Amino acid sequence: MYIFAIFLAGFCPADLHVEGLFRVPGNSLRQQTLREQLNSGADIDFSSGDFHPNDVATLLKSFLGELPEPLLTQRHLHAHLKITELSLFDDHGNKTSLPDKERQIEALQLLLMLLPTANRSLLKLLLDLLYHTAKQQHKNRMSAHNLALMFAPHVIWPNNMNATDLQENLTKLNSGMAFLIKHSQKIFRAPVYLREHVRLQFADTSMIHSKDDLELLSVGGSPFMSAWKRSAARVRSDSDSHTEEALRELYRHVTHHMPNSAKKKKLIRQSTPGTPVSENTTPTSKKHTRSRSFGDGGISPSCVSFSSVYWQLQSEAAK
Repeated sequence: MYIFAIFLAGFCPADLHVEGLFRVPGNSLRQQTLREQLNSGADIDFSSGDFHPNDVATLLKSFLGELPEPLLTQRHLHAHLKITELSLFDDHGNKTSLPDKERQIEALQLLLMLLPTANRSLLKLLLDLLYHTAKQQHKNRMSAHNLALMFAPHVIWPNNMNATDLQENLTKLNSGMAFLIKHSQKIFRAPVYLREHVRLQFADTSMIHSKDDLELLSVGGSPFMSAWKRSAARVRSDSDSHTEEALRELYRHVTHHMPNSAKKKKLIRQSTPGTPVSENTTPTSKKHTRSRSFGDGGISPSCVSFSSVYWQLQSEAAK
């Protein structure tokens, strides 16, 4: 990872203008010298002019080719093949002439989250470099498609696929690599709905957040968030209405079905809507009373009234 970081840092904006970058091979002797210096851990000044951008680009591809498996890993190969087909079908699985790239992007966002950390970090750096290289295609003649042909063997092609299967899937693999380059600025973010879910999980907690958590929490408002707030408001409204209705039902039950007694008068006072609930219904004791709150929020007076009356009615019914 250290070597690749040095490589990627070695490209300056002017280097991305070199025609045929990543396609035209560099000088083999200079590449060998550069390889030895990198392997020895020596500090390398790429701005010295000792190495041509093509030397660095070619050696970068050589190092990627020496990895034990492609960056996207072999276990995810079939998932990536399926993702390349997503833009060809609509939500109902029917072929369409209007590709939905957002579905493909969201699928990649989820799949790339499953990569090992080292693979994901290196892939992000590499795709970012290729993205900016492709933006200079009017000068370097290297479009996203051309770059995909150069890097697909190291990023997505499996090592254990036979020649027949590889030829059959070659177009999908290369197209998938080109799509990664074109949309590299989006595919490493979590999908919107997942970011909002994480925000809802952590926004009201005092937990120490990691850098990734803070990035998720900093996302601005969205239609999803607005819909969630409206839904939460409806739930609270429905809950309050249900509580008030239950209190009225209890009041009617106590009034019409219980015999006159001091207990009945007490229950009527407690279950009457709008009647304050006494917090001192028992003699003062030196023992600590148990908290009736859940988490940091207490139970509302109406809930206390409903709960206390309910259990007292249960007790009366048992007699």
